[in-house]
Amino acid sequence: MYQNAFTKLELPEMAIVLDRVNEKLGGIEFDPVDAVILAQNISFYPGYRLLEIADHTVMPSVKRYAVYSDDEFFIINFSNEPIYKFNVDLPINLNKENVSDYVRFFFTYVKGKHGRFILTENVDDIPWKEDPPPSARKALGDLIIPITIEDHDEEGSFFIRCCMCFKDSLFKTRVKIQKNGLVSMSEEELLVEDMPVLDDVFAQ
Repeated sequence: MYQNAFTKLELPEMAIVLDRVNEKLGGIEFDPVDAVILAQNISFYPGYRLLEIADHTVMPSVKRYAVYSDDEFFIINFSNEPIYKFNVDLPINLNKENVSDYVRFFFTYVKGKHGRFILTENVDDIPWKEDPPPSARKALGDLIIPITIEDHDEEGSFFIRCCMCFKDSLFKTRVKIQKNGLVSMSEEELLVEDMPVLDDVFAQ
């Protein structure tokens, strides 16, 4: 999961940010007094921050995400289209130090047509209905591999081996990340199926 350290914005900066982004949120408007904005730098988008904008004073709470700088921003809509467009326009800056973070970012904030691929780096990344017993946790932990960069070709593409959870199955896959940020998967190897996981729900 993409879980780098966030910092909380103070009220004056929040007011400036919300004055810009509210009109792009499709009818939702955050009040600086009630909202909380957490920000973190994005290594592959130099000069930009990932914003998590939330209002916990309403039930259910409302949360939105944006990639933001003082010059421009885009709202994350959980499709790959705005990310791919931004990758070309900026353009994206991928290297061996940050490509793993890009993979985490991509699979956290993109949901496919048939469901969400959850990058699984440890047992707790799996959306369990209830905690598995210790023996099951250990068995799964032995199957899960860390994100590993396997190769980097002359065209600037990176090849990463990692584990994914899709619906109730855990599998190993090879992810190709092109220089422009396009992502594709191949060589899927099923590890476990019929796991007791939550339905594929991704709050937006």
